[in-house]
Amino acid sequence: MSSADTVIIDSGGANLASLQFAFERLGARTHVTTSASEITSAARVILPGVGAAANAMQRLRNCGVAALLPTLKQPVLGICLGMQLLFDHSEEGSTDCLGILPSTVRRLQPAPGLPVPHMGWNQLASLRDDPILEGIETDEYVYFVHSYAVPVSPITLATADYGIPVSAMVRKGNFWGAQFHPERSAGTGARILANFLRLD
Repeated sequence: MSSADTVIIDSGGANLASLQFAFERLGARTHVTTSASEITSAARVILPGVGAAANAMQRLRNCGVAALLPTLKQPVLGICLGMQLLFDHSEEGSTDCLGILPSTVRRLQPAPGLPVPHMGWNQLASLRDDPILEGIETDEYVYFVHSYAVPVSPITLATADYGIPVSAMVRKGNFWGAQFHPERSAGTGARILANFLRLD
């Protein structure tokens, strides 16, 4: 696989290197970029993200990627904050996001034994049939770090329970999202990334 096949959008997060290493372990090279031509010509696109929604959206607007992303036709995978940015709006800083997926990202509410942020391993549930989840079973564990979450809706592919069910994975058309970090989710995460590499 050439480096042009899959690009990772430089969203300013600290997880870019770990994502690249995860793909390298699968035998795939990736390229980190904000170049419009590289993004549009890539076979697949990853939108990662950590930190605050408003800061991330400002960075995407400043480099022109915010306007470009909704026009993409190839498979796109948003990870963690990157998934949240695909939606209409986030309660975090009352931020208007990319508007590709319909919903508002909501703040998780702490409860006894359920601190916010939700940080650590949690199980996938309510899995729907989708190529990105091929070989993934209900109750497999993946690694989360987030304070905001997407409510369950018709585009939810898998849920996780944190006091209430939240969307762990979503899909609409050629846009997928993972609220968890597949690059930190051991064999389950590696399988999901490998499945993504097979999408076209």
